[in-house]
Amino acid sequence: MALSRVRAQRLGTYLSGCAVFAAGATLFIHSSYGVDPLDTLALGMLEHLPITIGIAQASVAVVCIAIWSVWNRRRPVVSPFVTFFLCGSLIDLMRLADTSVIPAPAQLALGVVLCAYGSALIIMSGTGIRAMDLIVLTMTGRWRWPFWVAKASVEAVLLVVGYLLGGPVGVGTLCFLVFVDGLIQPFMILNQRLLGMENRGLTVAASFPTPAAAPQHS
Repeated sequence: MALSRVRAQRLGTYLSGCAVFAAGATLFIHSSYGVDPLDTLALGMLEHLPITIGIAQASVAVVCIAIWSVWNRRRPVVSPFVTFFLCGSLIDLMRLADTSVIPAPAQLALGVVLCAYGSALIIMSGTGIRAMDLIVLTMTGRWRWPFWVAKASVEAVLLVVGYLLGGPVGVGTLCFLVFVDGLIQPFMILNQRLLGMENRGLTVAASFPTPAAAPQHS
């Protein structure tokens, strides 16, 4: 019974995170101040390949999962794709709402907060963690980097590569990189201290062996 309750709490945290993130992403889009680093890369890829944004993002997810799988000697996971399609579907639905009554700067600011908090909830649930965040958690667990440093580093790589490929970069893009990535860890800490929530994402990351202690069997 207790186990079922824990699973229900994790699922509730995960679904809440997806909904909050989707709401933030929707406001981010409506603000028209720019796209996030992943979309910068996806749109940059479109300049050179005959693919869609969805395929471009899915391709990045596949690469991230492959890196995570090899790095941690674990089987590839499919749950990030569930998050990918769930958040994408929610964003499509939420974009139907008229948010024009909210000034664009306010939409951007609120979008930043919601994206950060939604990401924090998804990670803390330990369920369906986004493909890029799997890499970030591995960096955190193995190298003992602060989460926000690892997160910003990965997003910065996507941003630079996307920009070099011709992807758009705006004020919103930089806000996403600085503020969304910077707020996720503080939000996780607040949830732990004020709401007593368990951070299953960072708990898993802490269990990753360091390179020196990693098993040597094939």
